[in-house]
Amino acid sequence: MASATRLFVEQDLNAGAVVGASADQAHYLRSVLRMKGGEPVLLFNGRDGEWSARIDGLGKGWASLKVLEKRRDQTASPDLWLLFAPIKRARHDFLIQKATELGCARISPVLTRRTQVERVKDERLRANAIEAAEQCERLEAPQVDAPRKLQDWLDAWPADRRLLVAAESGDAPPLAEALAAEPDPDRPRWALLIGPEGGFAQDELESLRQLAFVTPVGLGPRVLRAETAALAAIAVWQSAAGDWGSRPPGRNGGSGAE
Repeated sequence: MASATRLFVEQDLNAGAVVGASADQAHYLRSVLRMKGGEPVLLFNGRDGEWSARIDGLGKGWASLKVLEKRRDQTASPDLWLLFAPIKRARHDFLIQKATELGCARISPVLTRRTQVERVKDERLRANAIEAAEQCERLEAPQVDAPRKLQDWLDAWPADRRLLVAAESGDAPPLAEALAAEPDPDRPRWALLIGPEGGFAQDELESLRQLAFVTPVGLGPRVLRAETAALAAIAVWQSAAGDWGSRPPGRNGGSGAE
């Protein structure tokens, strides 16, 4: 049986409520999926879990959805942030989608000295993240930030979050080794920073190494493209410190791949 269509909504979800879909969602239901009134959908908003619903009304640019019953309680994804230097558009979209699938809680474009792509449409990034969350059965969409200069991030860095920096040069333990050496059994909150194509400027990397909350880490012997480095780092972090040991209720084997 095919999975029901999942939609992310902003409104509160409770039994009997009627919520409105966005114009894009209504177009998707009506013109792409050719759905009609009475057909089932699933709704989530990042706060109230996942709910079954049905299409109550559907027209050009609008849809109303009747909330029926809760299917899953709200759970949070791992508290991992991804900071990365923007890359070209198609690869950028791919990275946002896959970082969402891999469970990042926050995704933030960072402008470094060698960043080649500085114009980033954060609305597009957010739309990509929501679409990926709908498809991968997450119960929330990650926070997606507007681009911000690296130094501005560092100046306001939260004291209780560690920053793992993918270092292309100098001494740096492998990422898995750095995570295994963490003395706190409950682990701190984490973030990953991936540099631009061409790497960090040497003075940027040296300045990062001086910060108490920064741990430079290595990602192996090969030169990785920016999006490959980001996804490899997330996967290693997930294996060592994330939620890969759990599965959502109702799953009976399989990888969840589509």
